[in-house]
Order: sequence, then structure tokens, then C-alpha cells
Amino acid sequence: MKAIRLQEPKHFEVVEIAEPESPQTGYVLVKTHRMGICGTDYSGYLGKFPFFNYPRIPGHELGVEVLEVGEGVSNVKPGDQCSVEPYMNCGSCFACRTDHGNCCESLNVIGVMIDGGLCERFVVRADKLHVSEKLTYEQLALVETLVIGCHATDRGEPKKGDHVLIIGAGPIGLSTLEFTRLTGATITVMDMVESRLEFCRKTYGIEHTILFQQDGSETDQMKEITGGDMYKVVTDATGNKHSMSNALKYVAHSGSLVYVGITTEEITFTHPTLHRPETTLKASRNGLPSDFKRIIKLIEDGTINTEPWITHRVSFENMIEEFESFTNPELGVLKAIVELT
Repeated sequence: MKAIRLQEPKHFEVVEIAEPESPQTGYVLVKTHRMGICGTDYSGYLGKFPFFNYPRIPGHELGVEVLEVGEGVSNVKPGDQCSVEPYMNCGSCFACRTDHGNCCESLNVIGVMIDGGLCERFVVRADKLHVSEKLTYEQLALVETLVIGCHATDRGEPKKGDHVLIIGAGPIGLSTLEFTRLTGATITVMDMVESRLEFCRKTYGIEHTILFQQDGSETDQMKEITGGDMYKVVTDATGNKHSMSNALKYVAHSGSLVYVGITTEEITFTHPTLHRPETTLKASRNGLPSDFKRIIKLIEDGTINTEPWITHRVSFENMIEEFESFTNPELGVLKAIVELT
């Protein structure tokens, strides 16, 4: 059976791996139809993701078909089309016991810490499959990306009328935007790439966008937008240490800053910058099972339109050749999908 393995940073190989065995109790054999490429995959490829280890078969944004179920499985059946919740939590640590399996103390994310779905078939826990009778495999592969933004929005807790700043208009920033707009908050998006801001204006009708210029002028623009204040909620989705270190200055007194982007480097700021405004500082990691169910329903009923998301498609056979080009911001990749079937 063919798979694509990232042997080390910047080195993919097509490999032959053993066929998976029949699923044991509580497990399911699935066929991968579509895989979304996300920032984690790019960072893993570049050697910049802190939780990634090598060699590794990537693939955690997946649209799959159920082929065979093990004993005791009742939530799915052969033929079901599913999105995969890739967070393999232990179920017994403090985080899991308090319904925070997304940050389990011994969490294994498929495609990151353990092998993922960039292969023809694999076995996965049945409780990590979320069925839809309406969505395509491409749409199902997008659910996990949207989960990240859904959870990040919940962490920030924006309310109707709040001014919210989203820093970074890549896939994670845009997924945060999707759910922030459902709260009724007033959104500002800031990025260093004008084409991404244009996408926000054209696709989502975002009125307030700021092109970051590195000269400090963005704060004047922000005060014009907010009427002289800063932002009740700021979400940094860049994964850039400089952006993450500076993001506190955009938060209003008593406001919140959410880090959803990840960096391996140190983030630094002076303590008074955090203390004086009594800022609430939060991390956001992965998502919850309820997020998957919610998002599938939102796509099914048309509240979330996935059509603008997929900008590039590539076959399994051509993925290695084209992958590095997707890391170039000038190509304008929002979401690339690998077609395995």
C-alpha cells in the first residue's frame, strides 16, 4: 500500500507500507479520499513545528470512507463518509477527565506525533469519526481546519458589539473569522499580505482591514476603527514570534489575547504590558468533539460556505513535486487539497 512519508524536513518520499490489519474492538478501517494541507504540515515540512517528529506520514485534515468496523462499533458503518477528529487523547488524565481532551497530557495527533492519513487506508478509533450524509469528502477534509478557529473563538469569548482583531489571514485566521462573525462582533483583520486582506473584504465583507507596515502606524488605524479604544479580543493566528510578542499592545484594558498560532521560538514582553491592563492571556489548542458536530451542521445548512476555501488541488502522485510551491505566499494558496482517489 502506498503512502507519502516526510522522512525529515524538506524530504518527502513515496513508500510502500503494510496493509492495515482488520480493526480491533472500537476501531475502524477507513479509506482516505481527500486530505487538506494546513499550516502544521507546512511547518513540519520546514522543520518549524514543535510537536512534529520524523519520519512521519502526514495527514490530519481528512475526508474518509468507512470500509470495515471492529466489534462494539455502533456510531459508524461501512460506506459512511466521515471527517476525522485527529486528536488521540488518553481519556484518563486531568484534562480528559474535565472534558478538555484537546489538550490531553499525552495527546497524540495523527499526522503529527503518529502516522496520519496520507495513505490509501488506515485504522482509527471509531469515536474519532464524525459522519455526514450530505458533505463531500473535500468538505469533510475542511472540518478540522474550521475546528481550530471555532475553538479559538470560544476561547476569546467575543460578544455582539465587541471590537475583535484577528492577526494573520491565513487558513487559521480565516477559520477564526468564520466563527467570530457569527457572534456579531465587529471584526478587524490585519496581515502583511494585501491579497489576503482583499480576500477578507471580497469573500466575507470585512470592512476593517489593516496592512501591517512595521512602522507602528497600525495603532492609529485601529483607534479610528474602534473610536479611540483598542480591542476587547485579539487573536494572533500568525505563529510568528515578533507578531505574538507585540500583540499585547493591541488589547484594550481588561481585554483578552488568544494565541492560536504556534512558534518554537520565545515570545517576550515586559510584565507591565500584561499586568497594567489586566489582560487575560490564553492559548488555544486543537478543538473538541462538539466543535466537529457543530461545524458539520453549519456547512450542511449553508451557514458556512466552504467553496472559497479550496484554492488548489493536487493529486497524490504529484503532491511531492508541488508541495514546496504551496509554501510560497505569492502563490496565494489558502487551502490545498490532496486527491487520493
